[in-house]
Amino acid sequence: MTERLKALLRHRRVVQFLEYMVGGGVYFWSGLAIFAVCYNGLNWHWFPAKVLADIVGWSLNFTIQRYWAFYDKRLKGQDRRVITRYILVNGIDVVIDYAIVASFVHAGLTPYVGFVVSALFTTVWDYLWYRYWVFKPTV
Repeated sequence: MTERLKALLRHRRVVQFLEYMVGGGVYFWSGLAIFAVCYNGLNWHWFPAKVLADIVGWSLNFTIQRYWAFYDKRLKGQDRRVITRYILVNGIDVVIDYAIVASFVHAGLTPYVGFVVSALFTTVWDYLWYRYWVFKPTV
């Protein structure tokens, strides 16, 4: 492999990671805003507020990841497999995420800190799963 090709591949991965981070940012900030409105504004319990925030965030994030950050024309017709894998990875995320947030609430701390701690963990975890499994085309 030539040096120019290696540099191009590295550049493509950096761009992909930045696009992935945009999707993650949309998920995080939209979810945080919805959570804040429901939790503080409407005085909901943290759990249903977080569930609603996550549903909106996951939907936006999936769209960005599937059709921008990890876009590949070879994924056409593989939506059932991709969505199933996305749900599996994010199902694991839910357990980790809610355990982190619940531990902060149980300790008498704000759930907002749990949001940030959880996001820091899942950022790298999800990128690796998305890149190598969820959005990887079966040729």
